[in-house]
Amino acid sequence: MTGRKVAIVGAGAVGASAAYALALSGSCHEILLYDIFPEVAIGKAIDIAQATSYSPRGTIVKAAIKPEDLKDCDVVVITAGVPRKAEMTRADLLNINAGIVKEVSEHVKNYSPNAIILCVSNPLDVMTYVIHQVTGWDRRRIIGMGGALDSSRMAYQIHQKAGFAAAQTKSMVIGDHGEHMIPYPEVTSVGGIPLTQVLSKEDIDEVIHKTKNGGAEIVKHLKTSAFYAPGRAISMMVEAILGDERKVIPSSALLDGEYGYSDVTVGVPCIIGAKGVEKIIELEFDDEMKKKFAKSVDSINESIAILRDGGFFDK
Repeated sequence: MTGRKVAIVGAGAVGASAAYALALSGSCHEILLYDIFPEVAIGKAIDIAQATSYSPRGTIVKAAIKPEDLKDCDVVVITAGVPRKAEMTRADLLNINAGIVKEVSEHVKNYSPNAIILCVSNPLDVMTYVIHQVTGWDRRRIIGMGGALDSSRMAYQIHQKAGFAAAQTKSMVIGDHGEHMIPYPEVTSVGGIPLTQVLSKEDIDEVIHKTKNGGAEIVKHLKTSAFYAPGRAISMMVEAILGDERKVIPSSALLDGEYGYSDVTVGVPCIIGAKGVEKIIELEFDDEMKKKFAKSVDSINESIAILRDGGFFDK
């Protein structure tokens, strides 16, 4: 890609952390921060831009004030959305965030028609599906960032147990980015050694449990959700796209017959490169894994059905 121009929509803690990580890596020529509150985007853009004096390259960081400023981007990261409040139903949250993501997707479609979109908004798999529906783009160009974060959390838990080779842990989490996520120890390794030969079954079971509750653990201590690890996961995926790394990253992708499913976005191992999802890797599941994956797909389809039944996709 020539321009290496990346827009991040949503300048909250996650979006700003992603922008900061990208600015430090020097992998982009230009980073745009866009937010419903322009002053937040402006202030954070200035702060991050001042940090680039100590970066490998002189990355330009600035705020996008209006939708038209999101033009000619190579990658657009969508983090915008609201957290669920106590009085909200599941349908309320889905419709509010789907409305936000739809509006942003239309702006991207108009002003950056050749971009690759990386969705981070929650519920992630459903919002990724919304972007597919709104844009109608080639399915390779829209990716959901869920598995990259969940896999980093699994790697952390493995290191807590094993005590060595933190940077050499290659973990895999597939399925939905939610309560039915599937940490996959059978295809996880530490320094090339299968996890099953590094940890006991009891330890692996605990790793799986703690991975699935990794976000909740942070909320318990911070009283807010995580942002550094999601920000770094985003920047790693953007770097894979811009650098055409063809890197294997578990990502939420639109299936078209893979794993026996179609018209649903769910976390699967993907090869991520300049075109987005270059390929979906189909793993061979045993019967137990097939059931877990089906449960994950069903939970995503239930949420998509709430939007569909409410007429969201007809608007």
